[in-house]
Amino acid sequence: METQHTIGFIGGGNMAEALIKGLSAAHPGLKLRVAEILASRRDYLASRYTLQFNADAGELARECGILILAVKPQTAGSVLDELSRAVGDDKLLISIVAGLSTAAMEKHFSGPVRIVRAMPNTPALVGAGATAICAGSRLLPGDMERAASLLAAVGPVLRVAEAQMDGVTGLSGSGPAYVFTLIEALADGGVQEGLPRETAAALAVQTVLGAAALVKATGEHPALLRDRVCSPGGTTMRGMQALEEHGFRHAVREAVRQAAQRSRELGCP
Repeated sequence: METQHTIGFIGGGNMAEALIKGLSAAHPGLKLRVAEILASRRDYLASRYTLQFNADAGELARECGILILAVKPQTAGSVLDELSRAVGDDKLLISIVAGLSTAAMEKHFSGPVRIVRAMPNTPALVGAGATAICAGSRLLPGDMERAASLLAAVGPVLRVAEAQMDGVTGLSGSGPAYVFTLIEALADGGVQEGLPRETAAALAVQTVLGAAALVKATGEHPALLRDRVCSPGGTTMRGMQALEEHGFRHAVREAVRQAAQRSRELGCP
C-alpha cells in the first residue's frame, strides 16, 4: 500500500471532522483513515465521509504517511507512547492537541520524529477556520509547506513561533466561543427592545459577519472603523459608553489571557 499519500486521523472529534470535511472537498482522491475508540462516532463519520477505520493508533500509523493527532491533552501521552512504536522519520506528525509542545511530544520517541504543531478552530467546519502552525526540531525541508497546504483546506494558515502558540489558543482557538456569546448577547438585546427572536438573531449574525468582512476588506484598524460609526452624541456612542462602563474590552482581553494560561497548564505534565 502507498502510505505516503494516505492521511491518518488519531481521534475523530469535531476538529478532526472539520479537517476531514475540508480535505475531502479540496482533494477528493485523498485517502483518509481514522482511529477512533467510540463506535458511535465511527458510525457517524462513516455515514458522512469516505473513510477507512483502524482499530488503534499504532496500526493506523503503519498505514499512513501523514498523521494528524486530534485527541484530548489528557490522553495524548498514552497515545504518543503507542505511536512511538510505529512512527519514525518517514512519517509527518501534525498535532492539533491544545497546549502540548513539540518538545514534550518528541520526548515520547526514541528516534527523530517530524512534528508540526497546529491550532485550528471550529469555523473550519464551514471552511472559514484560522490555523496557526509552528515547527518541531526535526522537520525536513518542505514539511511546513506540506502541513500548511493540507490545513489551508479549511481556511488561512499562519506560521508563528512556538512560544506564541498558547496565545493563539487563547485568541483564535477559543475565540469562536467569545464571538458566539457576543452574537447571543446582541440578539438578546434586540429581543429586549421588541424585535422578534428570529429577526434579532439574523441581524446579529449578519452584523458580526459584515463587521469582520469590513475589517478584512479595508485593512484598516478596527478603532478607525469604529470611530466612523460613532457620531458625536449619537446612538452608537451611547452604546459604546455602556460597553466601556461594563468592562467589555477588559473582559475579552481577560478571556484570551485565561484561555492561554489554561493552554500552558495543559502542556505541563
